[in-house]
Amino acid sequence: MAFSSDSMLQKIFAKSPAFDSNKRVFGKPVSISGGAISCNERNLKSKGKIAVKAAAEADVMGLKNHEVNLDLGFDVVAERELREKGFLGMRKTKLVCTIGPACCSLEDLERLAMRGMNVARLNMCHNTREWHRDVIRKIRKLNELKGFSVSVMIDTEGSLIHVVDHGVPSSLKAEEGSVWVFTAQKFEGSRPFTVQANYQAFSEGIMVGDELVIDGGMARFEVVEKMGNDLHCKCTDPGLFLPRAKLSFWRDGKLSYHGLPTLSPKDWADVDFGISEGVDFIAMSFVNDADSVKDLKNYLFAKTSKSIRVLAKIETLESLQKLEEIVEASDGIMVARGDLGVEVPLEQIPTVQEDITRLCRQMNKPVIIASQLLESMVEYPTPTRAEVSLSSITSNGMMAAAFLDMA
Repeated sequence: MAFSSDSMLQKIFAKSPAFDSNKRVFGKPVSISGGAISCNERNLKSKGKIAVKAAAEADVMGLKNHEVNLDLGFDVVAERELREKGFLGMRKTKLVCTIGPACCSLEDLERLAMRGMNVARLNMCHNTREWHRDVIRKIRKLNELKGFSVSVMIDTEGSLIHVVDHGVPSSLKAEEGSVWVFTAQKFEGSRPFTVQANYQAFSEGIMVGDELVIDGGMARFEVVEKMGNDLHCKCTDPGLFLPRAKLSFWRDGKLSYHGLPTLSPKDWADVDFGISEGVDFIAMSFVNDADSVKDLKNYLFAKTSKSIRVLAKIETLESLQKLEEIVEASDGIMVARGDLGVEVPLEQIPTVQEDITRLCRQMNKPVIIASQLLESMVEYPTPTRAEVSLSSITSNGMMAAAFLDMA
């Protein structure tokens, strides 16, 4: 008999579906007694499946470090790899990684796949379709040559108001008390304290006294004057303007909607691009009702025989009010905490996230938790203790799928 007191191996054996079947077929070749695992090595054989090669302390013929092959049915091949890969084969939660210029080479993609990337997300807000096509083909090549099964997701931009151009490639800082002009008029180069919005009617219905929030709270303004379609706004909370920063208007604690469609003309073109490239998932941004999800699914059904799954992104108060019907219509849900945090108070995000996750589990729908999962690693090589704790809850399958922004 071979014995091991390794706690990790004990958990593996105890949870293995092969544990009970082996007891029936081989006459109890594996048992756990007194905190140790015992294995009848003559009876326990790999039946053509992938086996875990577990190093165990042996009490057979006086041999030490005897190795026994245990058929556990996992997609891993050695205890060493179990430790290195972090139980990839048994992981309840999958990893969605956003691909950007910093990690788009074939070598980088392979490293991501080796370390657990299950889905490669392409944000259609950034880069060209040619760039995205190149990344998709690299992933397909990686799957074919290296045996990975990395899926591809495209994430639509959605119909939202954002900064088109502030004249420089980097961020601009808004100081408290400074007055800025927000306009839909196109202009060349840069103008001091002037920001161009992408939507011609962005100021319709906006009144003096309304609040303008930049990128979910990066900076805040108060509308002090309206001249035609232009808004003159005073900075009340200083911060940065990043390229393509999102603009949202608030009045009396409520968001002012502009009645924009869920998918813009650009989004529909991106959907056609995804169909032509055979992507696996399309994430719909700013979904507010089930009808928009059904429209996209009907469009995909008419355009392609490939089963492309539609994920609805929950990031508005309206989507929370119609959550159950959206979950039912979708193939999965993404909790976009960044934009959702603009409309939901920060302290309520954990509760909302948990409620969405619970509903998805009840309805047997995949759910992804996105945005700022390991935000400190943008600047530092290791995460904070708090991030490790929260990510551990997610990875155990207690919450939802993990989402890492690798851009």
